[in-house]
Formats: sequence, C-alpha cells, structure tokens
Amino acid sequence: MPLKLQVIICSTRPGRVGPSVARWFNEVAARHAGFDTTLIDLADFNLPLYDEPLHPRLQKYENEHTKKWSASVSSADAYVFVTPEYNYCPPPAFGNSLNYLYNEWNYKPCGFVSYGGVSGGMRAVQLEKQLVTTLKMMPMVEGVAVPMVATLLDENRNFKSNELIDNSAQAMLDELYKWAQALKPMRAPGQ
Repeated sequence: MPLKLQVIICSTRPGRVGPSVARWFNEVAARHAGFDTTLIDLADFNLPLYDEPLHPRLQKYENEHTKKWSASVSSADAYVFVTPEYNYCPPPAFGNSLNYLYNEWNYKPCGFVSYGGVSGGMRAVQLEKQLVTTLKMMPMVEGVAVPMVATLLDENRNFKSNELIDNSAQAMLDELYKWAQALKPMRAPGQ
C-alpha cells in the first residue's frame, strides 16, 4: 500500500513560481511506486497569522481553517515542501502553517524542493530544517535545489527541469520513502 505524500506549495504571494515547480515535482513523485501523492497549496487554506487561543499540542481547535488544515496534514505520511527564499529566509506562510499544528507533524519525514536565484533557495531550507525538527519531523539530507528558476520557465511559466534536478528529485524521493516506512510504527496508536 503506497504511503501518502503531500507536496506543499509554501509561497502564497500573487505571481509566485511555486505552483509551476510543485506541479513538476508532484508529477515526478506520482511516478514513484512508493507514494500516493497530493498537491497541496497553502494559499487554498488562507491561514491568518496564528490565531488559535490554545496550544496546538492540545488539538482543541476553535477555527474552521485550523480544523481543515489539521485534517489535511494528518492524512499524510510524508511531506515535500516546495519553497522559495525570501531575504535568506523561508516564506512567512511556511512558518505560520507549521505553528498551527503540532501532533499532526510528529514522526513524519519531509523533503525540500527549493528555488530562487543563484542559491536555489538553499539558505531558506537550512532554516526550515531547524523549524521542522522542533515538530519531531525528520528532514532529508537529500534535496532538490533549483537555481536561477526564471531561466527554467517556458513562455507559459511552466517549469522545465533538467537532468541534474531530475536526479536530485529521484534521490530525495527514494530516501523519503525509506524514512516514511521506518517512522510509520512510531505513529501507530498507543506508541
């Protein structure tokens, strides 16, 4: 039975490149025999700045947007965050989406597909990896970095990969699958 992988678009700004890169990666991930993939767009959840009165560890959510986000995150075994870099940092929507929940993220692996200018978003990913570990997630060492992303967009703003990026994606997915299988018993009821 395939594991459930969510490919999450972390940028919510108008004119973003994230959906194009995420669609490409979601297609690559869908061909991986170990995963049943779902493309998730943080913009669709329209999460305001964290607004729950109680700590997320309690899971006593009052807002419908939080309940909807909780149900989505709970349904996955692993995540790939498709992320830009804003001033060497993660996009604000990424950190906000993490802070809404706690238990739903625990003991699940995650990978990163980053994009940007010359650094390919890698500086943001270094900070993102620190954030996810506080939620008991396992970030992959392997990752996909897309430098100079604007040069890989066609006239319709569709992302066109290359061999190096494709190989990175496959390596990350293979490792993500191993970790998702290994961590699954830790999420079993009563553990």
